[in-house]
Order: sequence, then structure tokens, then C-alpha cells
Amino acid sequence: MTDQTLTPAHRKVDAITPAAFAVAVFTSASLVFVVQPMTTKLVLPLLGGSPSVWNTAMVFFQAALLAGYLYAHLLQRIPSIRAQAVIHLVLLAVAALFLPLSITQTLGDPDPAAPIGWLLGALALSVGAPFAVLSATAPLLQAWCARVRAGRPDGANPYVLYAASNLGSFLALLAYPALIEPLASLSGQRWGWTVGYGVFAIMLVGLAILMPCAASITQPQKAAERSPPIPWRRKVVLVLLAAAPSSLMLGVTAHLSTDVASAPFLWVAPLALYLLTFVIAFQAKPWIPLHITLMLQAFLTVLIAALVGMTTGQWLALLGLHLLGFFFAALMCHQQMAARRPAPDRLTEFYLLLSLGGVLGGAFTALIAPVVFETVLEYPLVMVLVCLARPWLGDRPAKHEIWLMAAGLATAVFVPLLFEMLRYNPSLRTAFSDFGLTTTAQIILGVAAILAFVVRDRVLMFTAVVAAMTLSAHYIGRGYDWSLSERSFFGVMRVAVTPDPKLGGDIHVLMHGTTLHGAQARHPDFACAPTMYYARTTPLGQAAELIQARSPAAVIGVVGQGSGAMAAYKRARDQMSFFEIDPMVDRISRDPNWFTFISDCADGPIRTVLGDARLTLNKEPRRTYDLLVIDAFSSDAVPTHLLTREAIEGYLKLLKPTGVVVLHLSNRNLEITLPAVAAARELGAAELHQVYIENPEAALMAEASTEALVISPTAEGLADFKADGRWRKLEPTKVRPWTDDYVNLFDALIRSMKARVG
Repeated sequence: MTDQTLTPAHRKVDAITPAAFAVAVFTSASLVFVVQPMTTKLVLPLLGGSPSVWNTAMVFFQAALLAGYLYAHLLQRIPSIRAQAVIHLVLLAVAALFLPLSITQTLGDPDPAAPIGWLLGALALSVGAPFAVLSATAPLLQAWCARVRAGRPDGANPYVLYAASNLGSFLALLAYPALIEPLASLSGQRWGWTVGYGVFAIMLVGLAILMPCAASITQPQKAAERSPPIPWRRKVVLVLLAAAPSSLMLGVTAHLSTDVASAPFLWVAPLALYLLTFVIAFQAKPWIPLHITLMLQAFLTVLIAALVGMTTGQWLALLGLHLLGFFFAALMCHQQMAARRPAPDRLTEFYLLLSLGGVLGGAFTALIAPVVFETVLEYPLVMVLVCLARPWLGDRPAKHEIWLMAAGLATAVFVPLLFEMLRYNPSLRTAFSDFGLTTTAQIILGVAAILAFVVRDRVLMFTAVVAAMTLSAHYIGRGYDWSLSERSFFGVMRVAVTPDPKLGGDIHVLMHGTTLHGAQARHPDFACAPTMYYARTTPLGQAAELIQARSPAAVIGVVGQGSGAMAAYKRARDQMSFFEIDPMVDRISRDPNWFTFISDCADGPIRTVLGDARLTLNKEPRRTYDLLVIDAFSSDAVPTHLLTREAIEGYLKLLKPTGVVVLHLSNRNLEITLPAVAAARELGAAELHQVYIENPEAALMAEASTEALVISPTAEGLADFKADGRWRKLEPTKVRPWTDDYVNLFDALIRSMKARVG
């Protein structure tokens, strides 16, 4: 039919068909990407809130996406669109048997020594079927659109629907932290997602009815010829172009979640930017042209290369820089990928290759890199390698370009050479203060960055200089004093050595990310003095001494082992147990080469129970503890499932009538005290609060500013704390207590920001 011969009914079908495809693709994509933070939030309480949970879950979702795309590709072998639609609807109905979504209990509790297999298996059994079937919808609908709209502009370029798909995903991810998480409980989210799944199934039924009519309007008389196969060389390039952004996304996520908090509202930022790059790359007229992308990618990459190994107090600026650098690197790869997309009849194969690259990139960062690298090297490594995706010039480089590259390499390499000269030449080192050394290094690497940017159009030259800068920056950031660096599923732990004359010389410091998790003086006169947050002057130290003053034999439990500093309080008749999720932490803290709080300072044996504290504490006998200290941190943040109403209720059940639980709530970026106070009051427990400010005249590691909340089942349990005078009652709060079904970290971030501004 032609436009002139269409009946009014046909015109109506012709008008609504493109919109029907777009709405269906948008809806399915929204459901696919809302389920990711929601499901990961369901599993967090079982694995301690580690950011690796999100990265491993992302690998699972990418693998499930690959399975969905493979199914969509194989389904295209069935000639009839109606038959394809019926099969897809049947599979959607079967997958609905897994709704509402929940985490299966069939695999039991996770093994903290090998959590990856458990997590992948639990996700596969819990959400694998509905996610895989739903994720197949985007390529399926694009393939159907290309067939039923053949001869129309939208049929000739169905890839525009991919932009609509990723726009739906992008908006869904933004809505999760801003609207869904604050306003709905996890139960409400699960049921809301189930309703959305049903609405989408109804949409697909309508589309299946609409497509035959639409095809009769626009289908040409002669079937189009099959386009040539995608060459293997191009297939490999497409897989690599898809793998690099996927790897970078997880690398940026690890950087972000390690130093702020293990929370879905933070994790979704890199994923949202990742999806936004697809929206831009697959637009008919991209908002950001490729030449602008290339320039900004080069500029941001050289900045990141110069700063990637250094620490600074301006963490927000650094995070913004890394997110922008990731965004333009991913956009560059995806624009290069979009330029290589095949004809519409090869569409599902194209998406299959894209998904395969995503799985490979994610698996490298989340599964392989933690085993291969002792530190987080995969992120800067891929940032360097992605420079090779820039367009290559065919002509020979000019002499001045070669000289610029050589100058850039020499400038970058000069930085570690200078530091080595200063290391072995004390007289020369005295000419530099620590601030002067860092500033000098940044200036030198800044010069190298300018030289690299000038030769950015020569891919190998640019990549070589960026690689040299990255290595130099890591050398500076590492310094000379990391005596140990080990990595597990739960993160990278380092033991650094720093001098402190007030504590007799060298101090061993345990670090996770940029957060210190314990320190011990090596001099015998100070070795058994608890330091930092555990010093006798801090709320944690005060609580230990007040409880011990009541009886010569106290039963003490500590969630979070760290360097083992709390073991210094153990007396001969005390019983002390650590509850630690990471076997690596237990091993390091018990190794006398690094820390001796447990091996030498404690008077008697110390028990360590491995596993997530919510699971392991639940197996402890009731009403046996005089003191529980909740001191588990994932970098700077307490895992939220340890602060919910149900968690605090569980702690109270373990206490004797006058026993106390101390929540260590120190945090740079989140206000987490008021939800805990609200939960304690809702439970009818007594509570007192303290913020301790460290003495500026004390030794560097002797103590640390600490915020804590002490809770007891009875008012009598806090009588001596109240009499101490350093603990006080907080004002009534309207903040809603957190529960296992509701946690609002977005509001915690806003409250913290308001407090700093105020």
C-alpha cells in the first residue's frame, strides 16, 4: 500500500506502531535496570555490604543479558513474527513464576572464604529467568520493527530504538535513589516491579496483535536481500569496544563505593552514565559529536593519569573527574561501535557481540583482576588501553610529533627517578617538604600531560605517554611504606609503616581504601596501648573500661576485627569474640609481623567467628554478653544492614539485662546516627550519644575523633555511662528508623551535607 491508498484504520495503525514499539522498549528497559539495584540491595545483608557484591552482581546481570540476547538472536531463525511473539509471551509467563523477586534460601548461607560462587548461583536461581527473558525484549522489538516497518524511515534505522531503550534504563536508575528507594520499602519495590512486569506483558500482547496489521501496510512486495556477514575482524573490534566501557564502569564503581559507601544509590551513578553513552551514541543526530568526544576523552584521560595514584582531601572533585573521564571514554567506544553497526537484518547478532564484550569486560574487572592483581590496577590499566580505541591516522608521524612524544615519556619517567634520588640522598631530600614533593610531582606530570594531549591524534604515541604517566603517578601514590598489600572479595587491605616519635618510632597502620582501620606502635613500651578509635579516651575505650569496672569477668563481642586493637582490653577472666566477614583481615591481624594486639597483648585466647555478623550473631546464645561493639566498616561506611531496627533488636537479645551495645558511627559523608537513635527508641531501649574530638597534642595515631551511640535494654544498663558525663541524650528526631525493608541513604547523604554547610 502507499500513503495515498491507506484507509483511515490503516493510517491509525501506521501512526501508532512506531510509538507502540518505543513505549514497549522503554518499559522493558526500565524494568530491567530497576531490578539490578533492587536485587543487589536484597542480597547485601548476606555479604556484609561489600562493593564487590555490586560488581559481581553486575557480571551476573551482564551474563544474563548475554543469554537473553542469544535467545533473541536464535529466535530470529523462525520466519513468522507472530510465532516469535507467541514464544516470547509464553516464556514471559513461565518466568513470572519467580515473582515477586526474592533471594533463594536453597543454597544456605554464603561461605565468606568463597562468596562469588554462592552469589552468582543465588542470583541465577532467584532472578535469572525473568531478567534474561525481559532483557531479550530490546533486540527482539528492534528486529520486529525492522521487519514490520520495512520501507519506512524508522524501519531502515531501528537502532534508534536502542537509544530509547537506554533512555528508559537511564531514567529508571536515576529514579531509584531519588524516588523509589526513599519512598518505597523493599517489599513495596518487589510488588511494584511485579505489577510493572504484568503491565509490560499486556503491552507485548497488544503489540503482537498490532504487528500483523502493520506489516500488511508497509511490507514490500519483494523481500530484501540478506546483507553480507559481519567480518571476523570487525566482530573482534566490536567485542573489544564493548568490553572496555564495561570494565571501566566496574572500576569506577569500586573507586566510588570504597571511599563513600556501599549503597545502590551510589553504585547506580556509573551505570547510569554508561547507559547515557549508549543513548547519545545511537541517536540519529548525537548530542555530542565524535570529534568533541575525542578531544574531551584525551583531556580527561591525561588528568586522570596524572592523579590516579595520588590521594587528596578533595575527594568529591576527584570522583567527579573519574566519572567524567569514564563517561567520555565509554562514549568514545560506543560511538566507534555505533559507526560499525551492521544492516538491520544483522541487528540481533550485533547486540549479541555487544553483550559478549560487556560480559568479558565485567568478568575481567570483577572476577579475574582481584585474583591477578594485589591492588586495584585494572581500572588505570583499562583507562590506558582504551586510548587505543581512538581513530588511527594512516600517515607517518612528523619529526616534531616524535620529539614531543619522547619529551612526554622523559618527563613522566623523571618523576620516579627524582623520588629515588631523594630517597637515597638525605641532604637533597631536606630541600623538599612532603608538600613540596607532591607539588613538584604534580607540576612535572602536568607538563607530561600537556605533551601527551598535543600528540593525542597519534594513538600509539599518546597511549605510551599516558601509560608512563600512570605508572609514575602510582609510584608516587604508593610511596615506600606499604609493607603489605593483599586483596580479597571484600577489598584491598594494606599495612603501611609511618614514623611517630611520640609513640616510640614506627607505627603499623591497617588501611582499606583511604580509611584507616587500626594502628599499632611497634615500640614495646607502646605496643599494647589501643590506638585511634579504640584508645581509652574514645567512646569505644570508655565503654570497655566502664563495663570491665562492673566485674572482673566480662563477655565482650566485637563486630569488625580490623587490626585487633580491642583485644588489648581483654583481661584473663574476660571472654572476647571477634565477628569478622573477611578471612584475610583475621589472618593479617593475627600475624605478629604486622599486629600483636591478639597474639601478645590480649590476656588469653581470642575467638574469631567468620561470616556476616547478622548471620553469625544470630547463632550466639541469648543474654550472655556484657558488651557488644559494632565496628564493622566497608572503607568509611558501616554496612547499613547492621544499623536497622531488626539488627539492633538482635543485639539487644544477646545482652544481659544491664549489658550495652556500642555502635561506632564515625562517618565522613553520611549522617547515620539519627536512624539508629530512632530505631533504639522504637524498641524501647535506653540510649546515649557521644562525639569525641581527638586531642591535637596527642601522638598522630594515639587517638581519633569518634562518634558512637550506646544502647542498653534497660536504663540501669546506662546508669554509669550517664554518670560519666561525657555521654548525653539526643533531642527527639523525626527521622524514620531504618529497617531490613527500608533504608534511605540518600537522605543520610543530604543530612550530612546540610550539617557541613550549617
